[in-house]
Amino acid sequence: MKLPVVTQATLPIHDSANRFPVRRIFCVGRNYADHAREMGHDPDREPPFFFTKPADAVLTDGADLPYPPATSDLHYEAELVVTLGAGGADIAPDDATALIWGYAAGNDFTRRDLQAQAKKAGRPWDMAKGFDLSAACGPLHRADLTGPMDRGRMQLLVNGDIRQDTDLSQMIWPVAVIISHLSGLVRLAPGDVIFTGTPAGVGAVLRGDVVEVRIEGLSALSTRIA
Repeated sequence: MKLPVVTQATLPIHDSANRFPVRRIFCVGRNYADHAREMGHDPDREPPFFFTKPADAVLTDGADLPYPPATSDLHYEAELVVTLGAGGADIAPDDATALIWGYAAGNDFTRRDLQAQAKKAGRPWDMAKGFDLSAACGPLHRADLTGPMDRGRMQLLVNGDIRQDTDLSQMIWPVAVIISHLSGLVRLAPGDVIFTGTPAGVGAVLRGDVVEVRIEGLSALSTRIA
């Protein structure tokens, strides 16, 4: 029997015809204090925690997101995306920034009703977070050109109305600390992608809505819900 051909998931690169190969997608939970409180949690008592999405959950190149099945409460979550060009284990925070290949605007789409059910039952979030095309990502900007993305305005707009508005400096766990902590749990590698958390203001979107994520210094990400 002939083996199936599997396509490598990739991300676009700003001002380049090349594409960045995706190995794994990690997401940080509750990395902004206002969002942690919004979701009913105490940001002062929780270390960073992580969940994952499949590599082929990426949604790129301005493609529409078909409204996913099994939900009536699809939510947006604006996030800074970090991609790694090198890896390792037990990386010190001071060494973590050197691993970063690039940055992009991202949107961690979430089936919020399924997430609430999973939380109540003490079950994994996989079907709430890791559904098809749930990891929207704009063009990557090379870290050697942007410098560290430890501050800068991040906004999310729905049909032109601002719904989320923060500064990257408001992260509870800065990017270097996220990478360091994650590397103590798994060995990181080139191609790994990290969604770094969302601020307060998450909410539902409907078919026909246009969701835009803007991060200072990066290309905007626009997604229409089909």
